[in-house]
Amino acid sequence: MKKYKKIIAFLATATLVAGSLAGCGNKTTVPTVSDDTQSSSDASVAESSESAGETATGVAISTLVGVEEDTTPAAEGYSALWDAESYQAESSELYNMILGDFYSAYQKALEAENVSERYALMAVAEAKMLESGIFVPLTTRGGVYAITRQAPGSRTTTLWGNDEDRYHNALVTEELIAAEDVAELRAKLAELRGTGEYHEWAKQYLIDKGYTLKDSYNYPNTSDPVTWDVLATSSRSDTSVLVNLYDGLYEYDGENQQQPALAESYTVSDDGKVYTFKLRQGVKWVDSQGREVDEVKADDFVAGMQHMMDAMGGLEYLVDGVIEGATEYINGETTDFSTVGVKAVDDYTLEYTLTDDIPYFPTMISYSVFAPLSRSYYEGQGGQFGQGASAGQYGTDKDHIAYCGPFLITSFTEKNSIVFKANPSYWNAENQELKTLTFNYEDLTDATKIYTDILAGTVDGANLDTAQVEMAKKDGNFDKYCYISSTEGTTFCGWLNVNRKAFANFNDASKAVSEKTVYDAQRTALAMQNRDFRLALCTAIDRASHNAQRFGEDVKYNNMRNSYTPGNFVFLDEDVTIDINGTPTTFAAGTYFGEIEQAQITADGFPVTVWDPTKEEGAGSSDGFDGWYNPEFAKEEITKAAEALKEVGVEVTAENPVQIDLPYFSGSEVYTNRANVLKQSVESATDGLIQINLVQCEASDDWSYASYYPQAGSDFNADISDNSGWGPDYGDPSTYLNTILPDYAGCMTKCIGLF
Repeated sequence: MKKYKKIIAFLATATLVAGSLAGCGNKTTVPTVSDDTQSSSDASVAESSESAGETATGVAISTLVGVEEDTTPAAEGYSALWDAESYQAESSELYNMILGDFYSAYQKALEAENVSERYALMAVAEAKMLESGIFVPLTTRGGVYAITRQAPGSRTTTLWGNDEDRYHNALVTEELIAAEDVAELRAKLAELRGTGEYHEWAKQYLIDKGYTLKDSYNYPNTSDPVTWDVLATSSRSDTSVLVNLYDGLYEYDGENQQQPALAESYTVSDDGKVYTFKLRQGVKWVDSQGREVDEVKADDFVAGMQHMMDAMGGLEYLVDGVIEGATEYINGETTDFSTVGVKAVDDYTLEYTLTDDIPYFPTMISYSVFAPLSRSYYEGQGGQFGQGASAGQYGTDKDHIAYCGPFLITSFTEKNSIVFKANPSYWNAENQELKTLTFNYEDLTDATKIYTDILAGTVDGANLDTAQVEMAKKDGNFDKYCYISSTEGTTFCGWLNVNRKAFANFNDASKAVSEKTVYDAQRTALAMQNRDFRLALCTAIDRASHNAQRFGEDVKYNNMRNSYTPGNFVFLDEDVTIDINGTPTTFAAGTYFGEIEQAQITADGFPVTVWDPTKEEGAGSSDGFDGWYNPEFAKEEITKAAEALKEVGVEVTAENPVQIDLPYFSGSEVYTNRANVLKQSVESATDGLIQINLVQCEASDDWSYASYYPQAGSDFNADISDNSGWGPDYGDPSTYLNTILPDYAGCMTKCIGLF
């Protein structure tokens, strides 16, 4: 059964305000991780591996290296060396060896007795994950120069869910907003947050300053929807559009406070397991022409939840183990949806029964997993319920969905534009700021186009890369309009493929073709399964110079992230004592996630900094500095790796380096420069023992198909990739850590070539 999760494309977010998402593979049983399956990968990172470094017993690749130097192109001959059954076994063994410590620590965290202990133990688990060297954190979104016509705080900046993509209440001006006014608006937002007064204050401020408010917004879009069924996808290229077409139970406002939407209120049972929502009456479902088709009722949320689980489009993992009976239905252990804890008590009373008291559950309800579905309209389109059942015509295009949100889509032209118009039947139309929303397509091949589009009003705001900043400086707009955009919860990473099987794109074998031979690929496979090698690669990347190619030297650290879960994502509500390498360690109430993570990393002797207590005016942060780039450590690690690899017949020298393929978007000067910086820094820091092969992708889609669109690890066509990341779905660290679970349960695990 398919189990997808949200992944954010780096390309689509590098320049623009928002980006795209995709999903992942199939769900089976999570393997057991036991002590006897763990190798030297689980020892302190200060120690060297005793063997080739974590190669699993029985993995076919280990018996092939050194037999003969097969010069067959890997893209032609490598597929003969593996099959689906052996791939599953390899993935399980490699996961246990490479990520066994993380998995064990994470399971312990899930069994914590209270929320603060859970957070502390999850921080320990993430430390173990980072120490495995399966990826290096790179950046988050924002933290760079931007220009806008949209007032800050008129849309939510909540780190999780997808309310940030709802535009109906955005305050937009005809004129570009001056940087000094952006600063004033931000300051007032901080002052008024939680009062409910900011929106009207900001509107009056803009008017008093001479701005003209308009009721339209033009957004720079880089990817079109693949499906129009919001319950069958976790792809942001889909949901960023579709979230504007329906309302959820609650919605985060510009002050980041949850406000009633289709629900007017809710109550929670004494044991914290039952949530009862009272729905707003009289809300209408309409079709794309605005014609009424039904009234929104509690049963539509039941229908939506069942269809979401039937579709298995990437949302079901959110309720798996959360809503009573969801796991059994998702796994096919029951086909009776009435056993799932979502009930329509009556037309306007909706009840969710949870498996336990889950404190973060309210943060989940603003995500599209809880979207309603008009049962009558869905069935009228031929849609059926039950796993494997057909959705009929529902979701095939904009004219085969029902709407209950602020906008209807009136026009869609592929790779051109998506036009939204206000829904005249919207329940909250009188408070809706925007009447028109237009997504204009940008392919990013022209470095100047977005900036000229901003000036022309074709686009109402965007982050600026180096070329665009220079244009703004030349025409005098930089000092007047440019400001530093806010950072957020998305973490982009450099992913290391430890079990590569693909050497050309899965959708088109003529694209992103590796020049490596079968023998080269075998050598790389053994190297990537060695932790010292992976850590050498992770710490050899000059991340600051890499980032500067996009946004410039003066802001290259601003959005740099050093952990997977942002260090200030959560903090302890009470004092907690946990074990740090055999020593009981107490962390006081108020301690951030990142500080605990750093304590474990420091105790393990891993020379990486993920938390700087001096950042954010002394509050601390995991952002804004480079805690990973360490050429000296990289040299030590590559030397250890070379010694271990030599013992199994892999001679690593400057004349015969390990070859690492990096696909990149060669159609963009910015991305070409980034790729070259990564190549130069890695090869220099490892004394040429690692060679980065730059694999050209002339079209952005070719780059995405190499290492973003694949749905299984076996289709990832890269040794290292840097064009995807993860954004949180809800307000608990598990929203990040769940993505690295084994056996198809974790979305991002496929990025490292497993499952």
